[in-house]
This record gives sequence, C-alpha cells and structure tokens, in this order.
Amino acid sequence: MKITLKIWRQKNNATKGSFKTYQLDHVSPDMSFLEMLDVLNGDLISKGEESVAFDHDCREGICGACSLYINGRPHGPQQTTTCQLHMRSFQDGDSIVIEPWRAKAFPVIRDLVVDRAAFDRIQQSGGYVSVNTGGVPDGNEIPIPKKVADEAMDAAACIGCGACVAACKNASAMLFVSAKVSQLALLPQGKPERKERVERMVAQMDSEGFGACTNTGACEAECPKGISLTNIARMNREYFAASLSSYEIVSKGGGD
Repeated sequence: MKITLKIWRQKNNATKGSFKTYQLDHVSPDMSFLEMLDVLNGDLISKGEESVAFDHDCREGICGACSLYINGRPHGPQQTTTCQLHMRSFQDGDSIVIEPWRAKAFPVIRDLVVDRAAFDRIQQSGGYVSVNTGGVPDGNEIPIPKKVADEAMDAAACIGCGACVAACKNASAMLFVSAKVSQLALLPQGKPERKERVERMVAQMDSEGFGACTNTGACEAECPKGISLTNIARMNREYFAASLSSYEIVSKGGGD
C-alpha cells in the first residue's frame, strides 16, 4: 500500500506546530497503525531526520496510551484503541491526517504526545477507597447483586485514554470522571466516601480546564471500551445529593 501521511509536528508546548507530509509506499495491510509509524520513523532516522514522537506502551488495547486523532476521529475509523487499528482499515493511496488530542487540559509535550496528567490528578483527588476493607477474603464475603457488580465492572473498564475528551467539542472529561466515580459509588466498599469523592473529583475536573458536557453522546460513541453515558447521569445524581448534604451542614452551622 502507498499512504500519504499528514502529521502534526511540534517541538514543545511553547512553540508553534504545523503539519508535515510524508509518503510511505511499502505499508502492509496487516500492520497495526503504530507499526506503520514505526516504519515511518525508521525511514526518517535512516535519512538523518528527527523521528515522530507518539505515545504507546502495551500495544494490546489495555493502557490507553496510544492517543492519536486520526482523520478527524479519536483512535481512527474504528471504535478501538490506535494500537488495535490495522492498516487494512485504509485503502491504497489514502491520505491520513494524524493529530494529538486537542484540549486545553492536555498540553502538547512533543508532536503527537500530550500530557494527560490532569486525569491522574482527578483520580488522586478522590478516586480511591481509604477505608479499611480487610483482605481479599473479607471483600468476597460482602454480598453484591450481580447487576450492581456488572455495572461497577463496566465502569471500571475505562482505561483513561482521553478519547472522550478528544471527541467532545467542549473537551469535557465527564465520561472519564463519571466512570471513576461510578465504579466506587456502586460498591459497598466505596459508599462511605461517596459524597466527598464526587465533590472533590468534579472540583478537580473543573480546575483542570475541561469543558462542560455537551450531551451529544460523542464520548460514548468513540470510547474504545464502550463506557456508557448512564455513568454521567449517575455522577450528576451523586453530585446533586452530595451538594445538598453539604448545604444542609453549612446552613445548620455545622460547617467550618
């Protein structure tokens, strides 16, 4: 296959970037998208040119590191991670535009690599359980309805890739945050801190500069793990209930 690549090149977040065009004429349809970029970088290095920086780790669709915006869609033409996208999804002679995630909260580090530490800070603000739950046998002794366990596991499938942010015209992180809130709020071990958790995580999300939810469903449509919009509805309910509790405490003189 012969492929034309239009790739965003940017030295760092302080410099202006631009698209550079590259030609590849020996692309196998069986290559993954990242393997194709490896071939491109091999050609560039052999010519003494600077290779294209892109993020990756597991290359198995697990870690969410391979965050590329391909032909106007997060991760490309299929609802999967970039590392699981193969060149047979394209045609001989195609032109492919590759960009980094475009969001204020995800500053460009170099070329196609962005800093997604904002997600880490949101998680650190409350996406954990600090109560003493004992060992594994103790946790297994707590009866949990299958429907609830399934919903919690579905929410926990989020890999934090940021495709939801890239897909949203407001660069909202609501799907990611709601998945992290839901996976803990649904389970008994996460209920003691549920009110403080959702308030802290939403506050951190807002402080990072993510936009408001657009309610268009683009995040769910592009999520490689199929995280449902119902998590956003659940988080909104959790946040509303937590806000009411905080208001009642303050109005009764119980606040600091």
